[in-house]
Amino acid sequence: MNEPGLEFVFEATGGVSPPQVIGAVPTGRRQVIPIDAGGPFVGPDIKGTMVSGFDWQLIRADGVTEVDAMYLLETGDGVRIECRNRGVRHGPASVMQRMMQGQEVDPAEYYFRTTPVFTAPEGRYDWLNRSVFVCTGARYRDGVKVRFYRVT
Repeated sequence: MNEPGLEFVFEATGGVSPPQVIGAVPTGRRQVIPIDAGGPFVGPDIKGTMVSGFDWQLIRADGVTEVDAMYLLETGDGVRIECRNRGVRHGPASVMQRMMQGQEVDPAEYYFRTTPVFTAPEGRYDWLNRSVFVCTGARYRDGVKVRFYRVT
């Protein structure tokens, strides 16, 4: 049996705007985080900028944040790629409270993992349509950094 491995694909960084709070919903607390345009993504075989994006978050009663983000990426050669990125972020209550207050928190203090799905047009980047990917994420005071890996 072939055991899976991980191959680094790219790292994306971007600014975020303040949350747009929807409020209490039956399954927790809902908010939307606008992702600022212009953040770069860079990897060995792909690079470009983030055109736009939003991160719909559900903060559950158990303190876990469900992440459901949609991004539009544009490569350096003008190809546009959709990315839907779902996952979870959680950590000790004190750590998550510091993050919610806008303090810098070491990414090693919490768990932030997602599973992106790409939709790329036929051509140079259609390999993104044919693999499974995972991400590690880090939230900073004014932005986010996410590393994308292809499961081999």
